[in-house]
Amino acid sequence: MKERIEEAKRILRLLNMPRAQQNDRTAYILLALLNLPPDAPWASADGADRWRTVEIMQWLRDHYAKNYAPNSRETLRRFSLHQMIEAGLVLYNPDDPARPVNSPDNCYQVSPETLALVRQFGSDTWDAALAAFLKVQPGLAAKYGKARDLAQVPVAIPGGELVLSPGAHSELIRDIIEQFAPRFVRGAVLLYAGDTGDKHGYFNRDALAALGVIVDDHGKLPDVVLHDVDRNWLILAEAASSHGPVDAKRYGELAHLFKDSTAGLVYVSAFPSRAIMRKYLAEIAWETEAWAADEPDHLTHFNGERFLGPYA
Repeated sequence: MKERIEEAKRILRLLNMPRAQQNDRTAYILLALLNLPPDAPWASADGADRWRTVEIMQWLRDHYAKNYAPNSRETLRRFSLHQMIEAGLVLYNPDDPARPVNSPDNCYQVSPETLALVRQFGSDTWDAALAAFLKVQPGLAAKYGKARDLAQVPVAIPGGELVLSPGAHSELIRDIIEQFAPRFVRGAVLLYAGDTGDKHGYFNRDALAALGVIVDDHGKLPDVVLHDVDRNWLILAEAASSHGPVDAKRYGELAHLFKDSTAGLVYVSAFPSRAIMRKYLAEIAWETEAWAADEPDHLTHFNGERFLGPYA
């Protein structure tokens, strides 16, 4: 078992992986993705399977007696899998590159080129195969990286473009900015747009602070914050694609978070479709708005004496 780990680490070194990834953890993950137990020859490596991190960890317990704690999943992803993906050794969600980054179905698979190479480790053809692989490796990284980039969600914003992580949630955030805002708060300034990938895809912290809102934990912010300058409204929009709308609990949280705002607060629950909106009708808080991206010209107002606007 120890010898097999050392062999995997040697492969990582020969493939010019960063020093921080020439370690046992990355070697274990490589062996799992290759479905290669300690006593199996390298020629029998199998790259047909796609692996979730929880499955990688279980396989390592079964075959290498390596027991990673459940909270180690993020370490495996950030400090081993990510680097192997960037090097073109491993594919991320090859079955669905547009899968959201927070999906439980995210998976990894060794690239066909890497599989063909490691099957030759220890054989007479290894040196030649390695030399050939290293020549094309930069192109492989670019090739697979381009596939990931195509799955990202571009959002048009003033002065450029914001790129969000793939998934339905990001697509709905894009619709709020590009479809909802021009129709109902024309000319509004984007102050914040969340991203499931890096948590704050766009954040104009200074502009929000100028309105009296100081936020230490941006994770508490709604998915989109827009400032209607002419009417001095802050539009707090939640993208209710994978989670719920602005219900009574969320309304209270946002009201507290923005309690010092010098701008009036307007709460909006955005849905991908009216059909999905109907599922949440009983949860949507009063004195809020609901909007569906599939019928973007219409807005549903929940009670109150006015249609769209802040309440004291």
